Amino acid sequence: MHALRVTLGQHSEAGHKGVNQDFHGAVLPVGPQRGTKGIALALADGIGSSAVSQEASAAAVRGFLDDYYATSEAWSVRRSAQRVLGATNAWLHAQTLRSHARFDKDRGYVTTFSALILKGREVHLLHVGDARIYRVHATALEQLTEDHRVHLSSVESFLGRALGMGPNVEIDYRSLPAEVGDVYLLATDGAYMHLDATAVHAAIAQCADDFDAAARVLVAAAQARGATDDLTVQLLRIDALPEDRALAHLPPQREGLSLPPPLSPRMGFEGYTIVRELHASSRSHVHLAVDDATGEQVVIKTPSVDLAAEKDYLDRFLLEEWVARRIHSPHVLRVAGSERPRQHVHVAMEFVDGQTLAQWMTDHPLPDLDAVRSLVAQIGKGLQAFHAREMLHQDLRPENLLIDRSGTVKLIDFGSVHVAGLAEGTRAARADAIAGTLQYTAPEYFVGGEGDARSDLFSLAVLTYQMLTGQLPYGLQVVRLRSPAELRQLRYVPVRHLRPGLPAWLDGVLQKALQPEASKRQEAVSEFLYDLQSPGAQFQRLRAPPLVERNPVLFWQAVSCLLGLAVLLLLGMRACGN
Repeated sequence: MHALRVTLGQHSEAGHKGVNQDFHGAVLPVGPQRGTKGIALALADGIGSSAVSQEASAAAVRGFLDDYYATSEAWSVRRSAQRVLGATNAWLHAQTLRSHARFDKDRGYVTTFSALILKGREVHLLHVGDARIYRVHATALEQLTEDHRVHLSSVESFLGRALGMGPNVEIDYRSLPAEVGDVYLLATDGAYMHLDATAVHAAIAQCADDFDAAARVLVAAAQARGATDDLTVQLLRIDALPEDRALAHLPPQREGLSLPPPLSPRMGFEGYTIVRELHASSRSHVHLAVDDATGEQVVIKTPSVDLAAEKDYLDRFLLEEWVARRIHSPHVLRVAGSERPRQHVHVAMEFVDGQTLAQWMTDHPLPDLDAVRSLVAQIGKGLQAFHAREMLHQDLRPENLLIDRSGTVKLIDFGSVHVAGLAEGTRAARADAIAGTLQYTAPEYFVGGEGDARSDLFSLAVLTYQMLTGQLPYGLQVVRLRSPAELRQLRYVPVRHLRPGLPAWLDGVLQKALQPEASKRQEAVSEFLYDLQSPGAQFQRLRAPPLVERNPVLFWQAVSCLLGLAVLLLLGMRACGN
């Protein structure tokens, strides 16, 4: 496996004022964080009119590099970085309001900010202000960021956007593929105004093994060409990239672990005593066991021996535990016990004494609406716990939902979960692969689209419809979709067609959540849950669907009957006339 490797150099010097209002920094983590969070470098340039701008630039860079690595590994770079920068901006603005500069923001805690994060096989850029990020080509510097300056004339301009300027800030973001050998240059305006590609290549050639020295050479070159402002330069060269495979950023949990032997009752395994087999399939084996240390009943899941050579399968197998350790919800299955040394590939999860939703539906073929809404609300809360961490469950189905003896619903089986933070920068960055059971999968997956939280919402609505009627809203039409044109041909069968006693508004709520086009559904699971509990006026005004939609057979039987009566009446009138 090829690890992510770079060569980094940086240097900064004060201008003629003597106080360096620039600040820069970089983090090259070792171990798992290099895969899950990447390599980050950032620089900031405080505004010249402020006596505290050097404090602002230092706080921006230090805060970003510290807090970015403290965000969830499940989050994408964009979400993590923008959350951190949003908080940094609010703090800087609050400092200004507490200071002498509250009536003159040009003297406050205001700074430009630019950052480059290299994660997996992708480069992420965050930017506000007029520092710049370039990609270095043979004969030119390709500017990858936009200067946020407002030009009043050819000689007069001012900074239009920066950190700390207001309570909120818009941060530019873009990503691009990473290539081995690419060189990136980050520079403040005091440096880039006096540099070109020739100078950069000359500095690198002069100091090929020491990029810090190359950065010093570039700062000196800019000063020789007339630079008088503060100057900061950062150079990054990509030397090696990791493999382009799904879950490449997952920490190497399976390294040094053996595949487990066949498990049997009363057998000791990894500190547990096996009780009995619960389930077996071609992909995994599930056993009930007892923790020897605590006496707690747990579920031990082991991989299939037949798939031992498949790296992606084993990564996905261990992904279940990785996901479960990062989600804390009463409606999501939790990991059993604490992390401890192990010798074999396996997952230990809590044991839920209850039944699957599939079994519940068999026992309750015609449940009342309140019972269904109670179950759906709990499933929805479990999904919200995933979505809050930029995860998609992607395999919501009756067999993957457990109801314990107290009535609590728990989502299980996380082998199909899409984790934005683990997938980005790999070939699996888009959630576009069909990972779950076909009849519960959202239509967009079948026509080349990308899944998001509304895809899980569609699956939840399918389950809701099925609980109420025992049928799927579109039958098996969805799994046969192959083009957007076919998508538009799907026709929703009203739930009141199958159960006329249900309220009319319910069809409006379900039909919206089951829209073939994701953009027409509710925005989030929370909105769907709210509509189910408190349907708004838009749904209350809905009339019951006409008989031709609710029961087309009965409609045409009635039409035929009326036509037959009309024919008989006409024949009778004709006979009387004769």
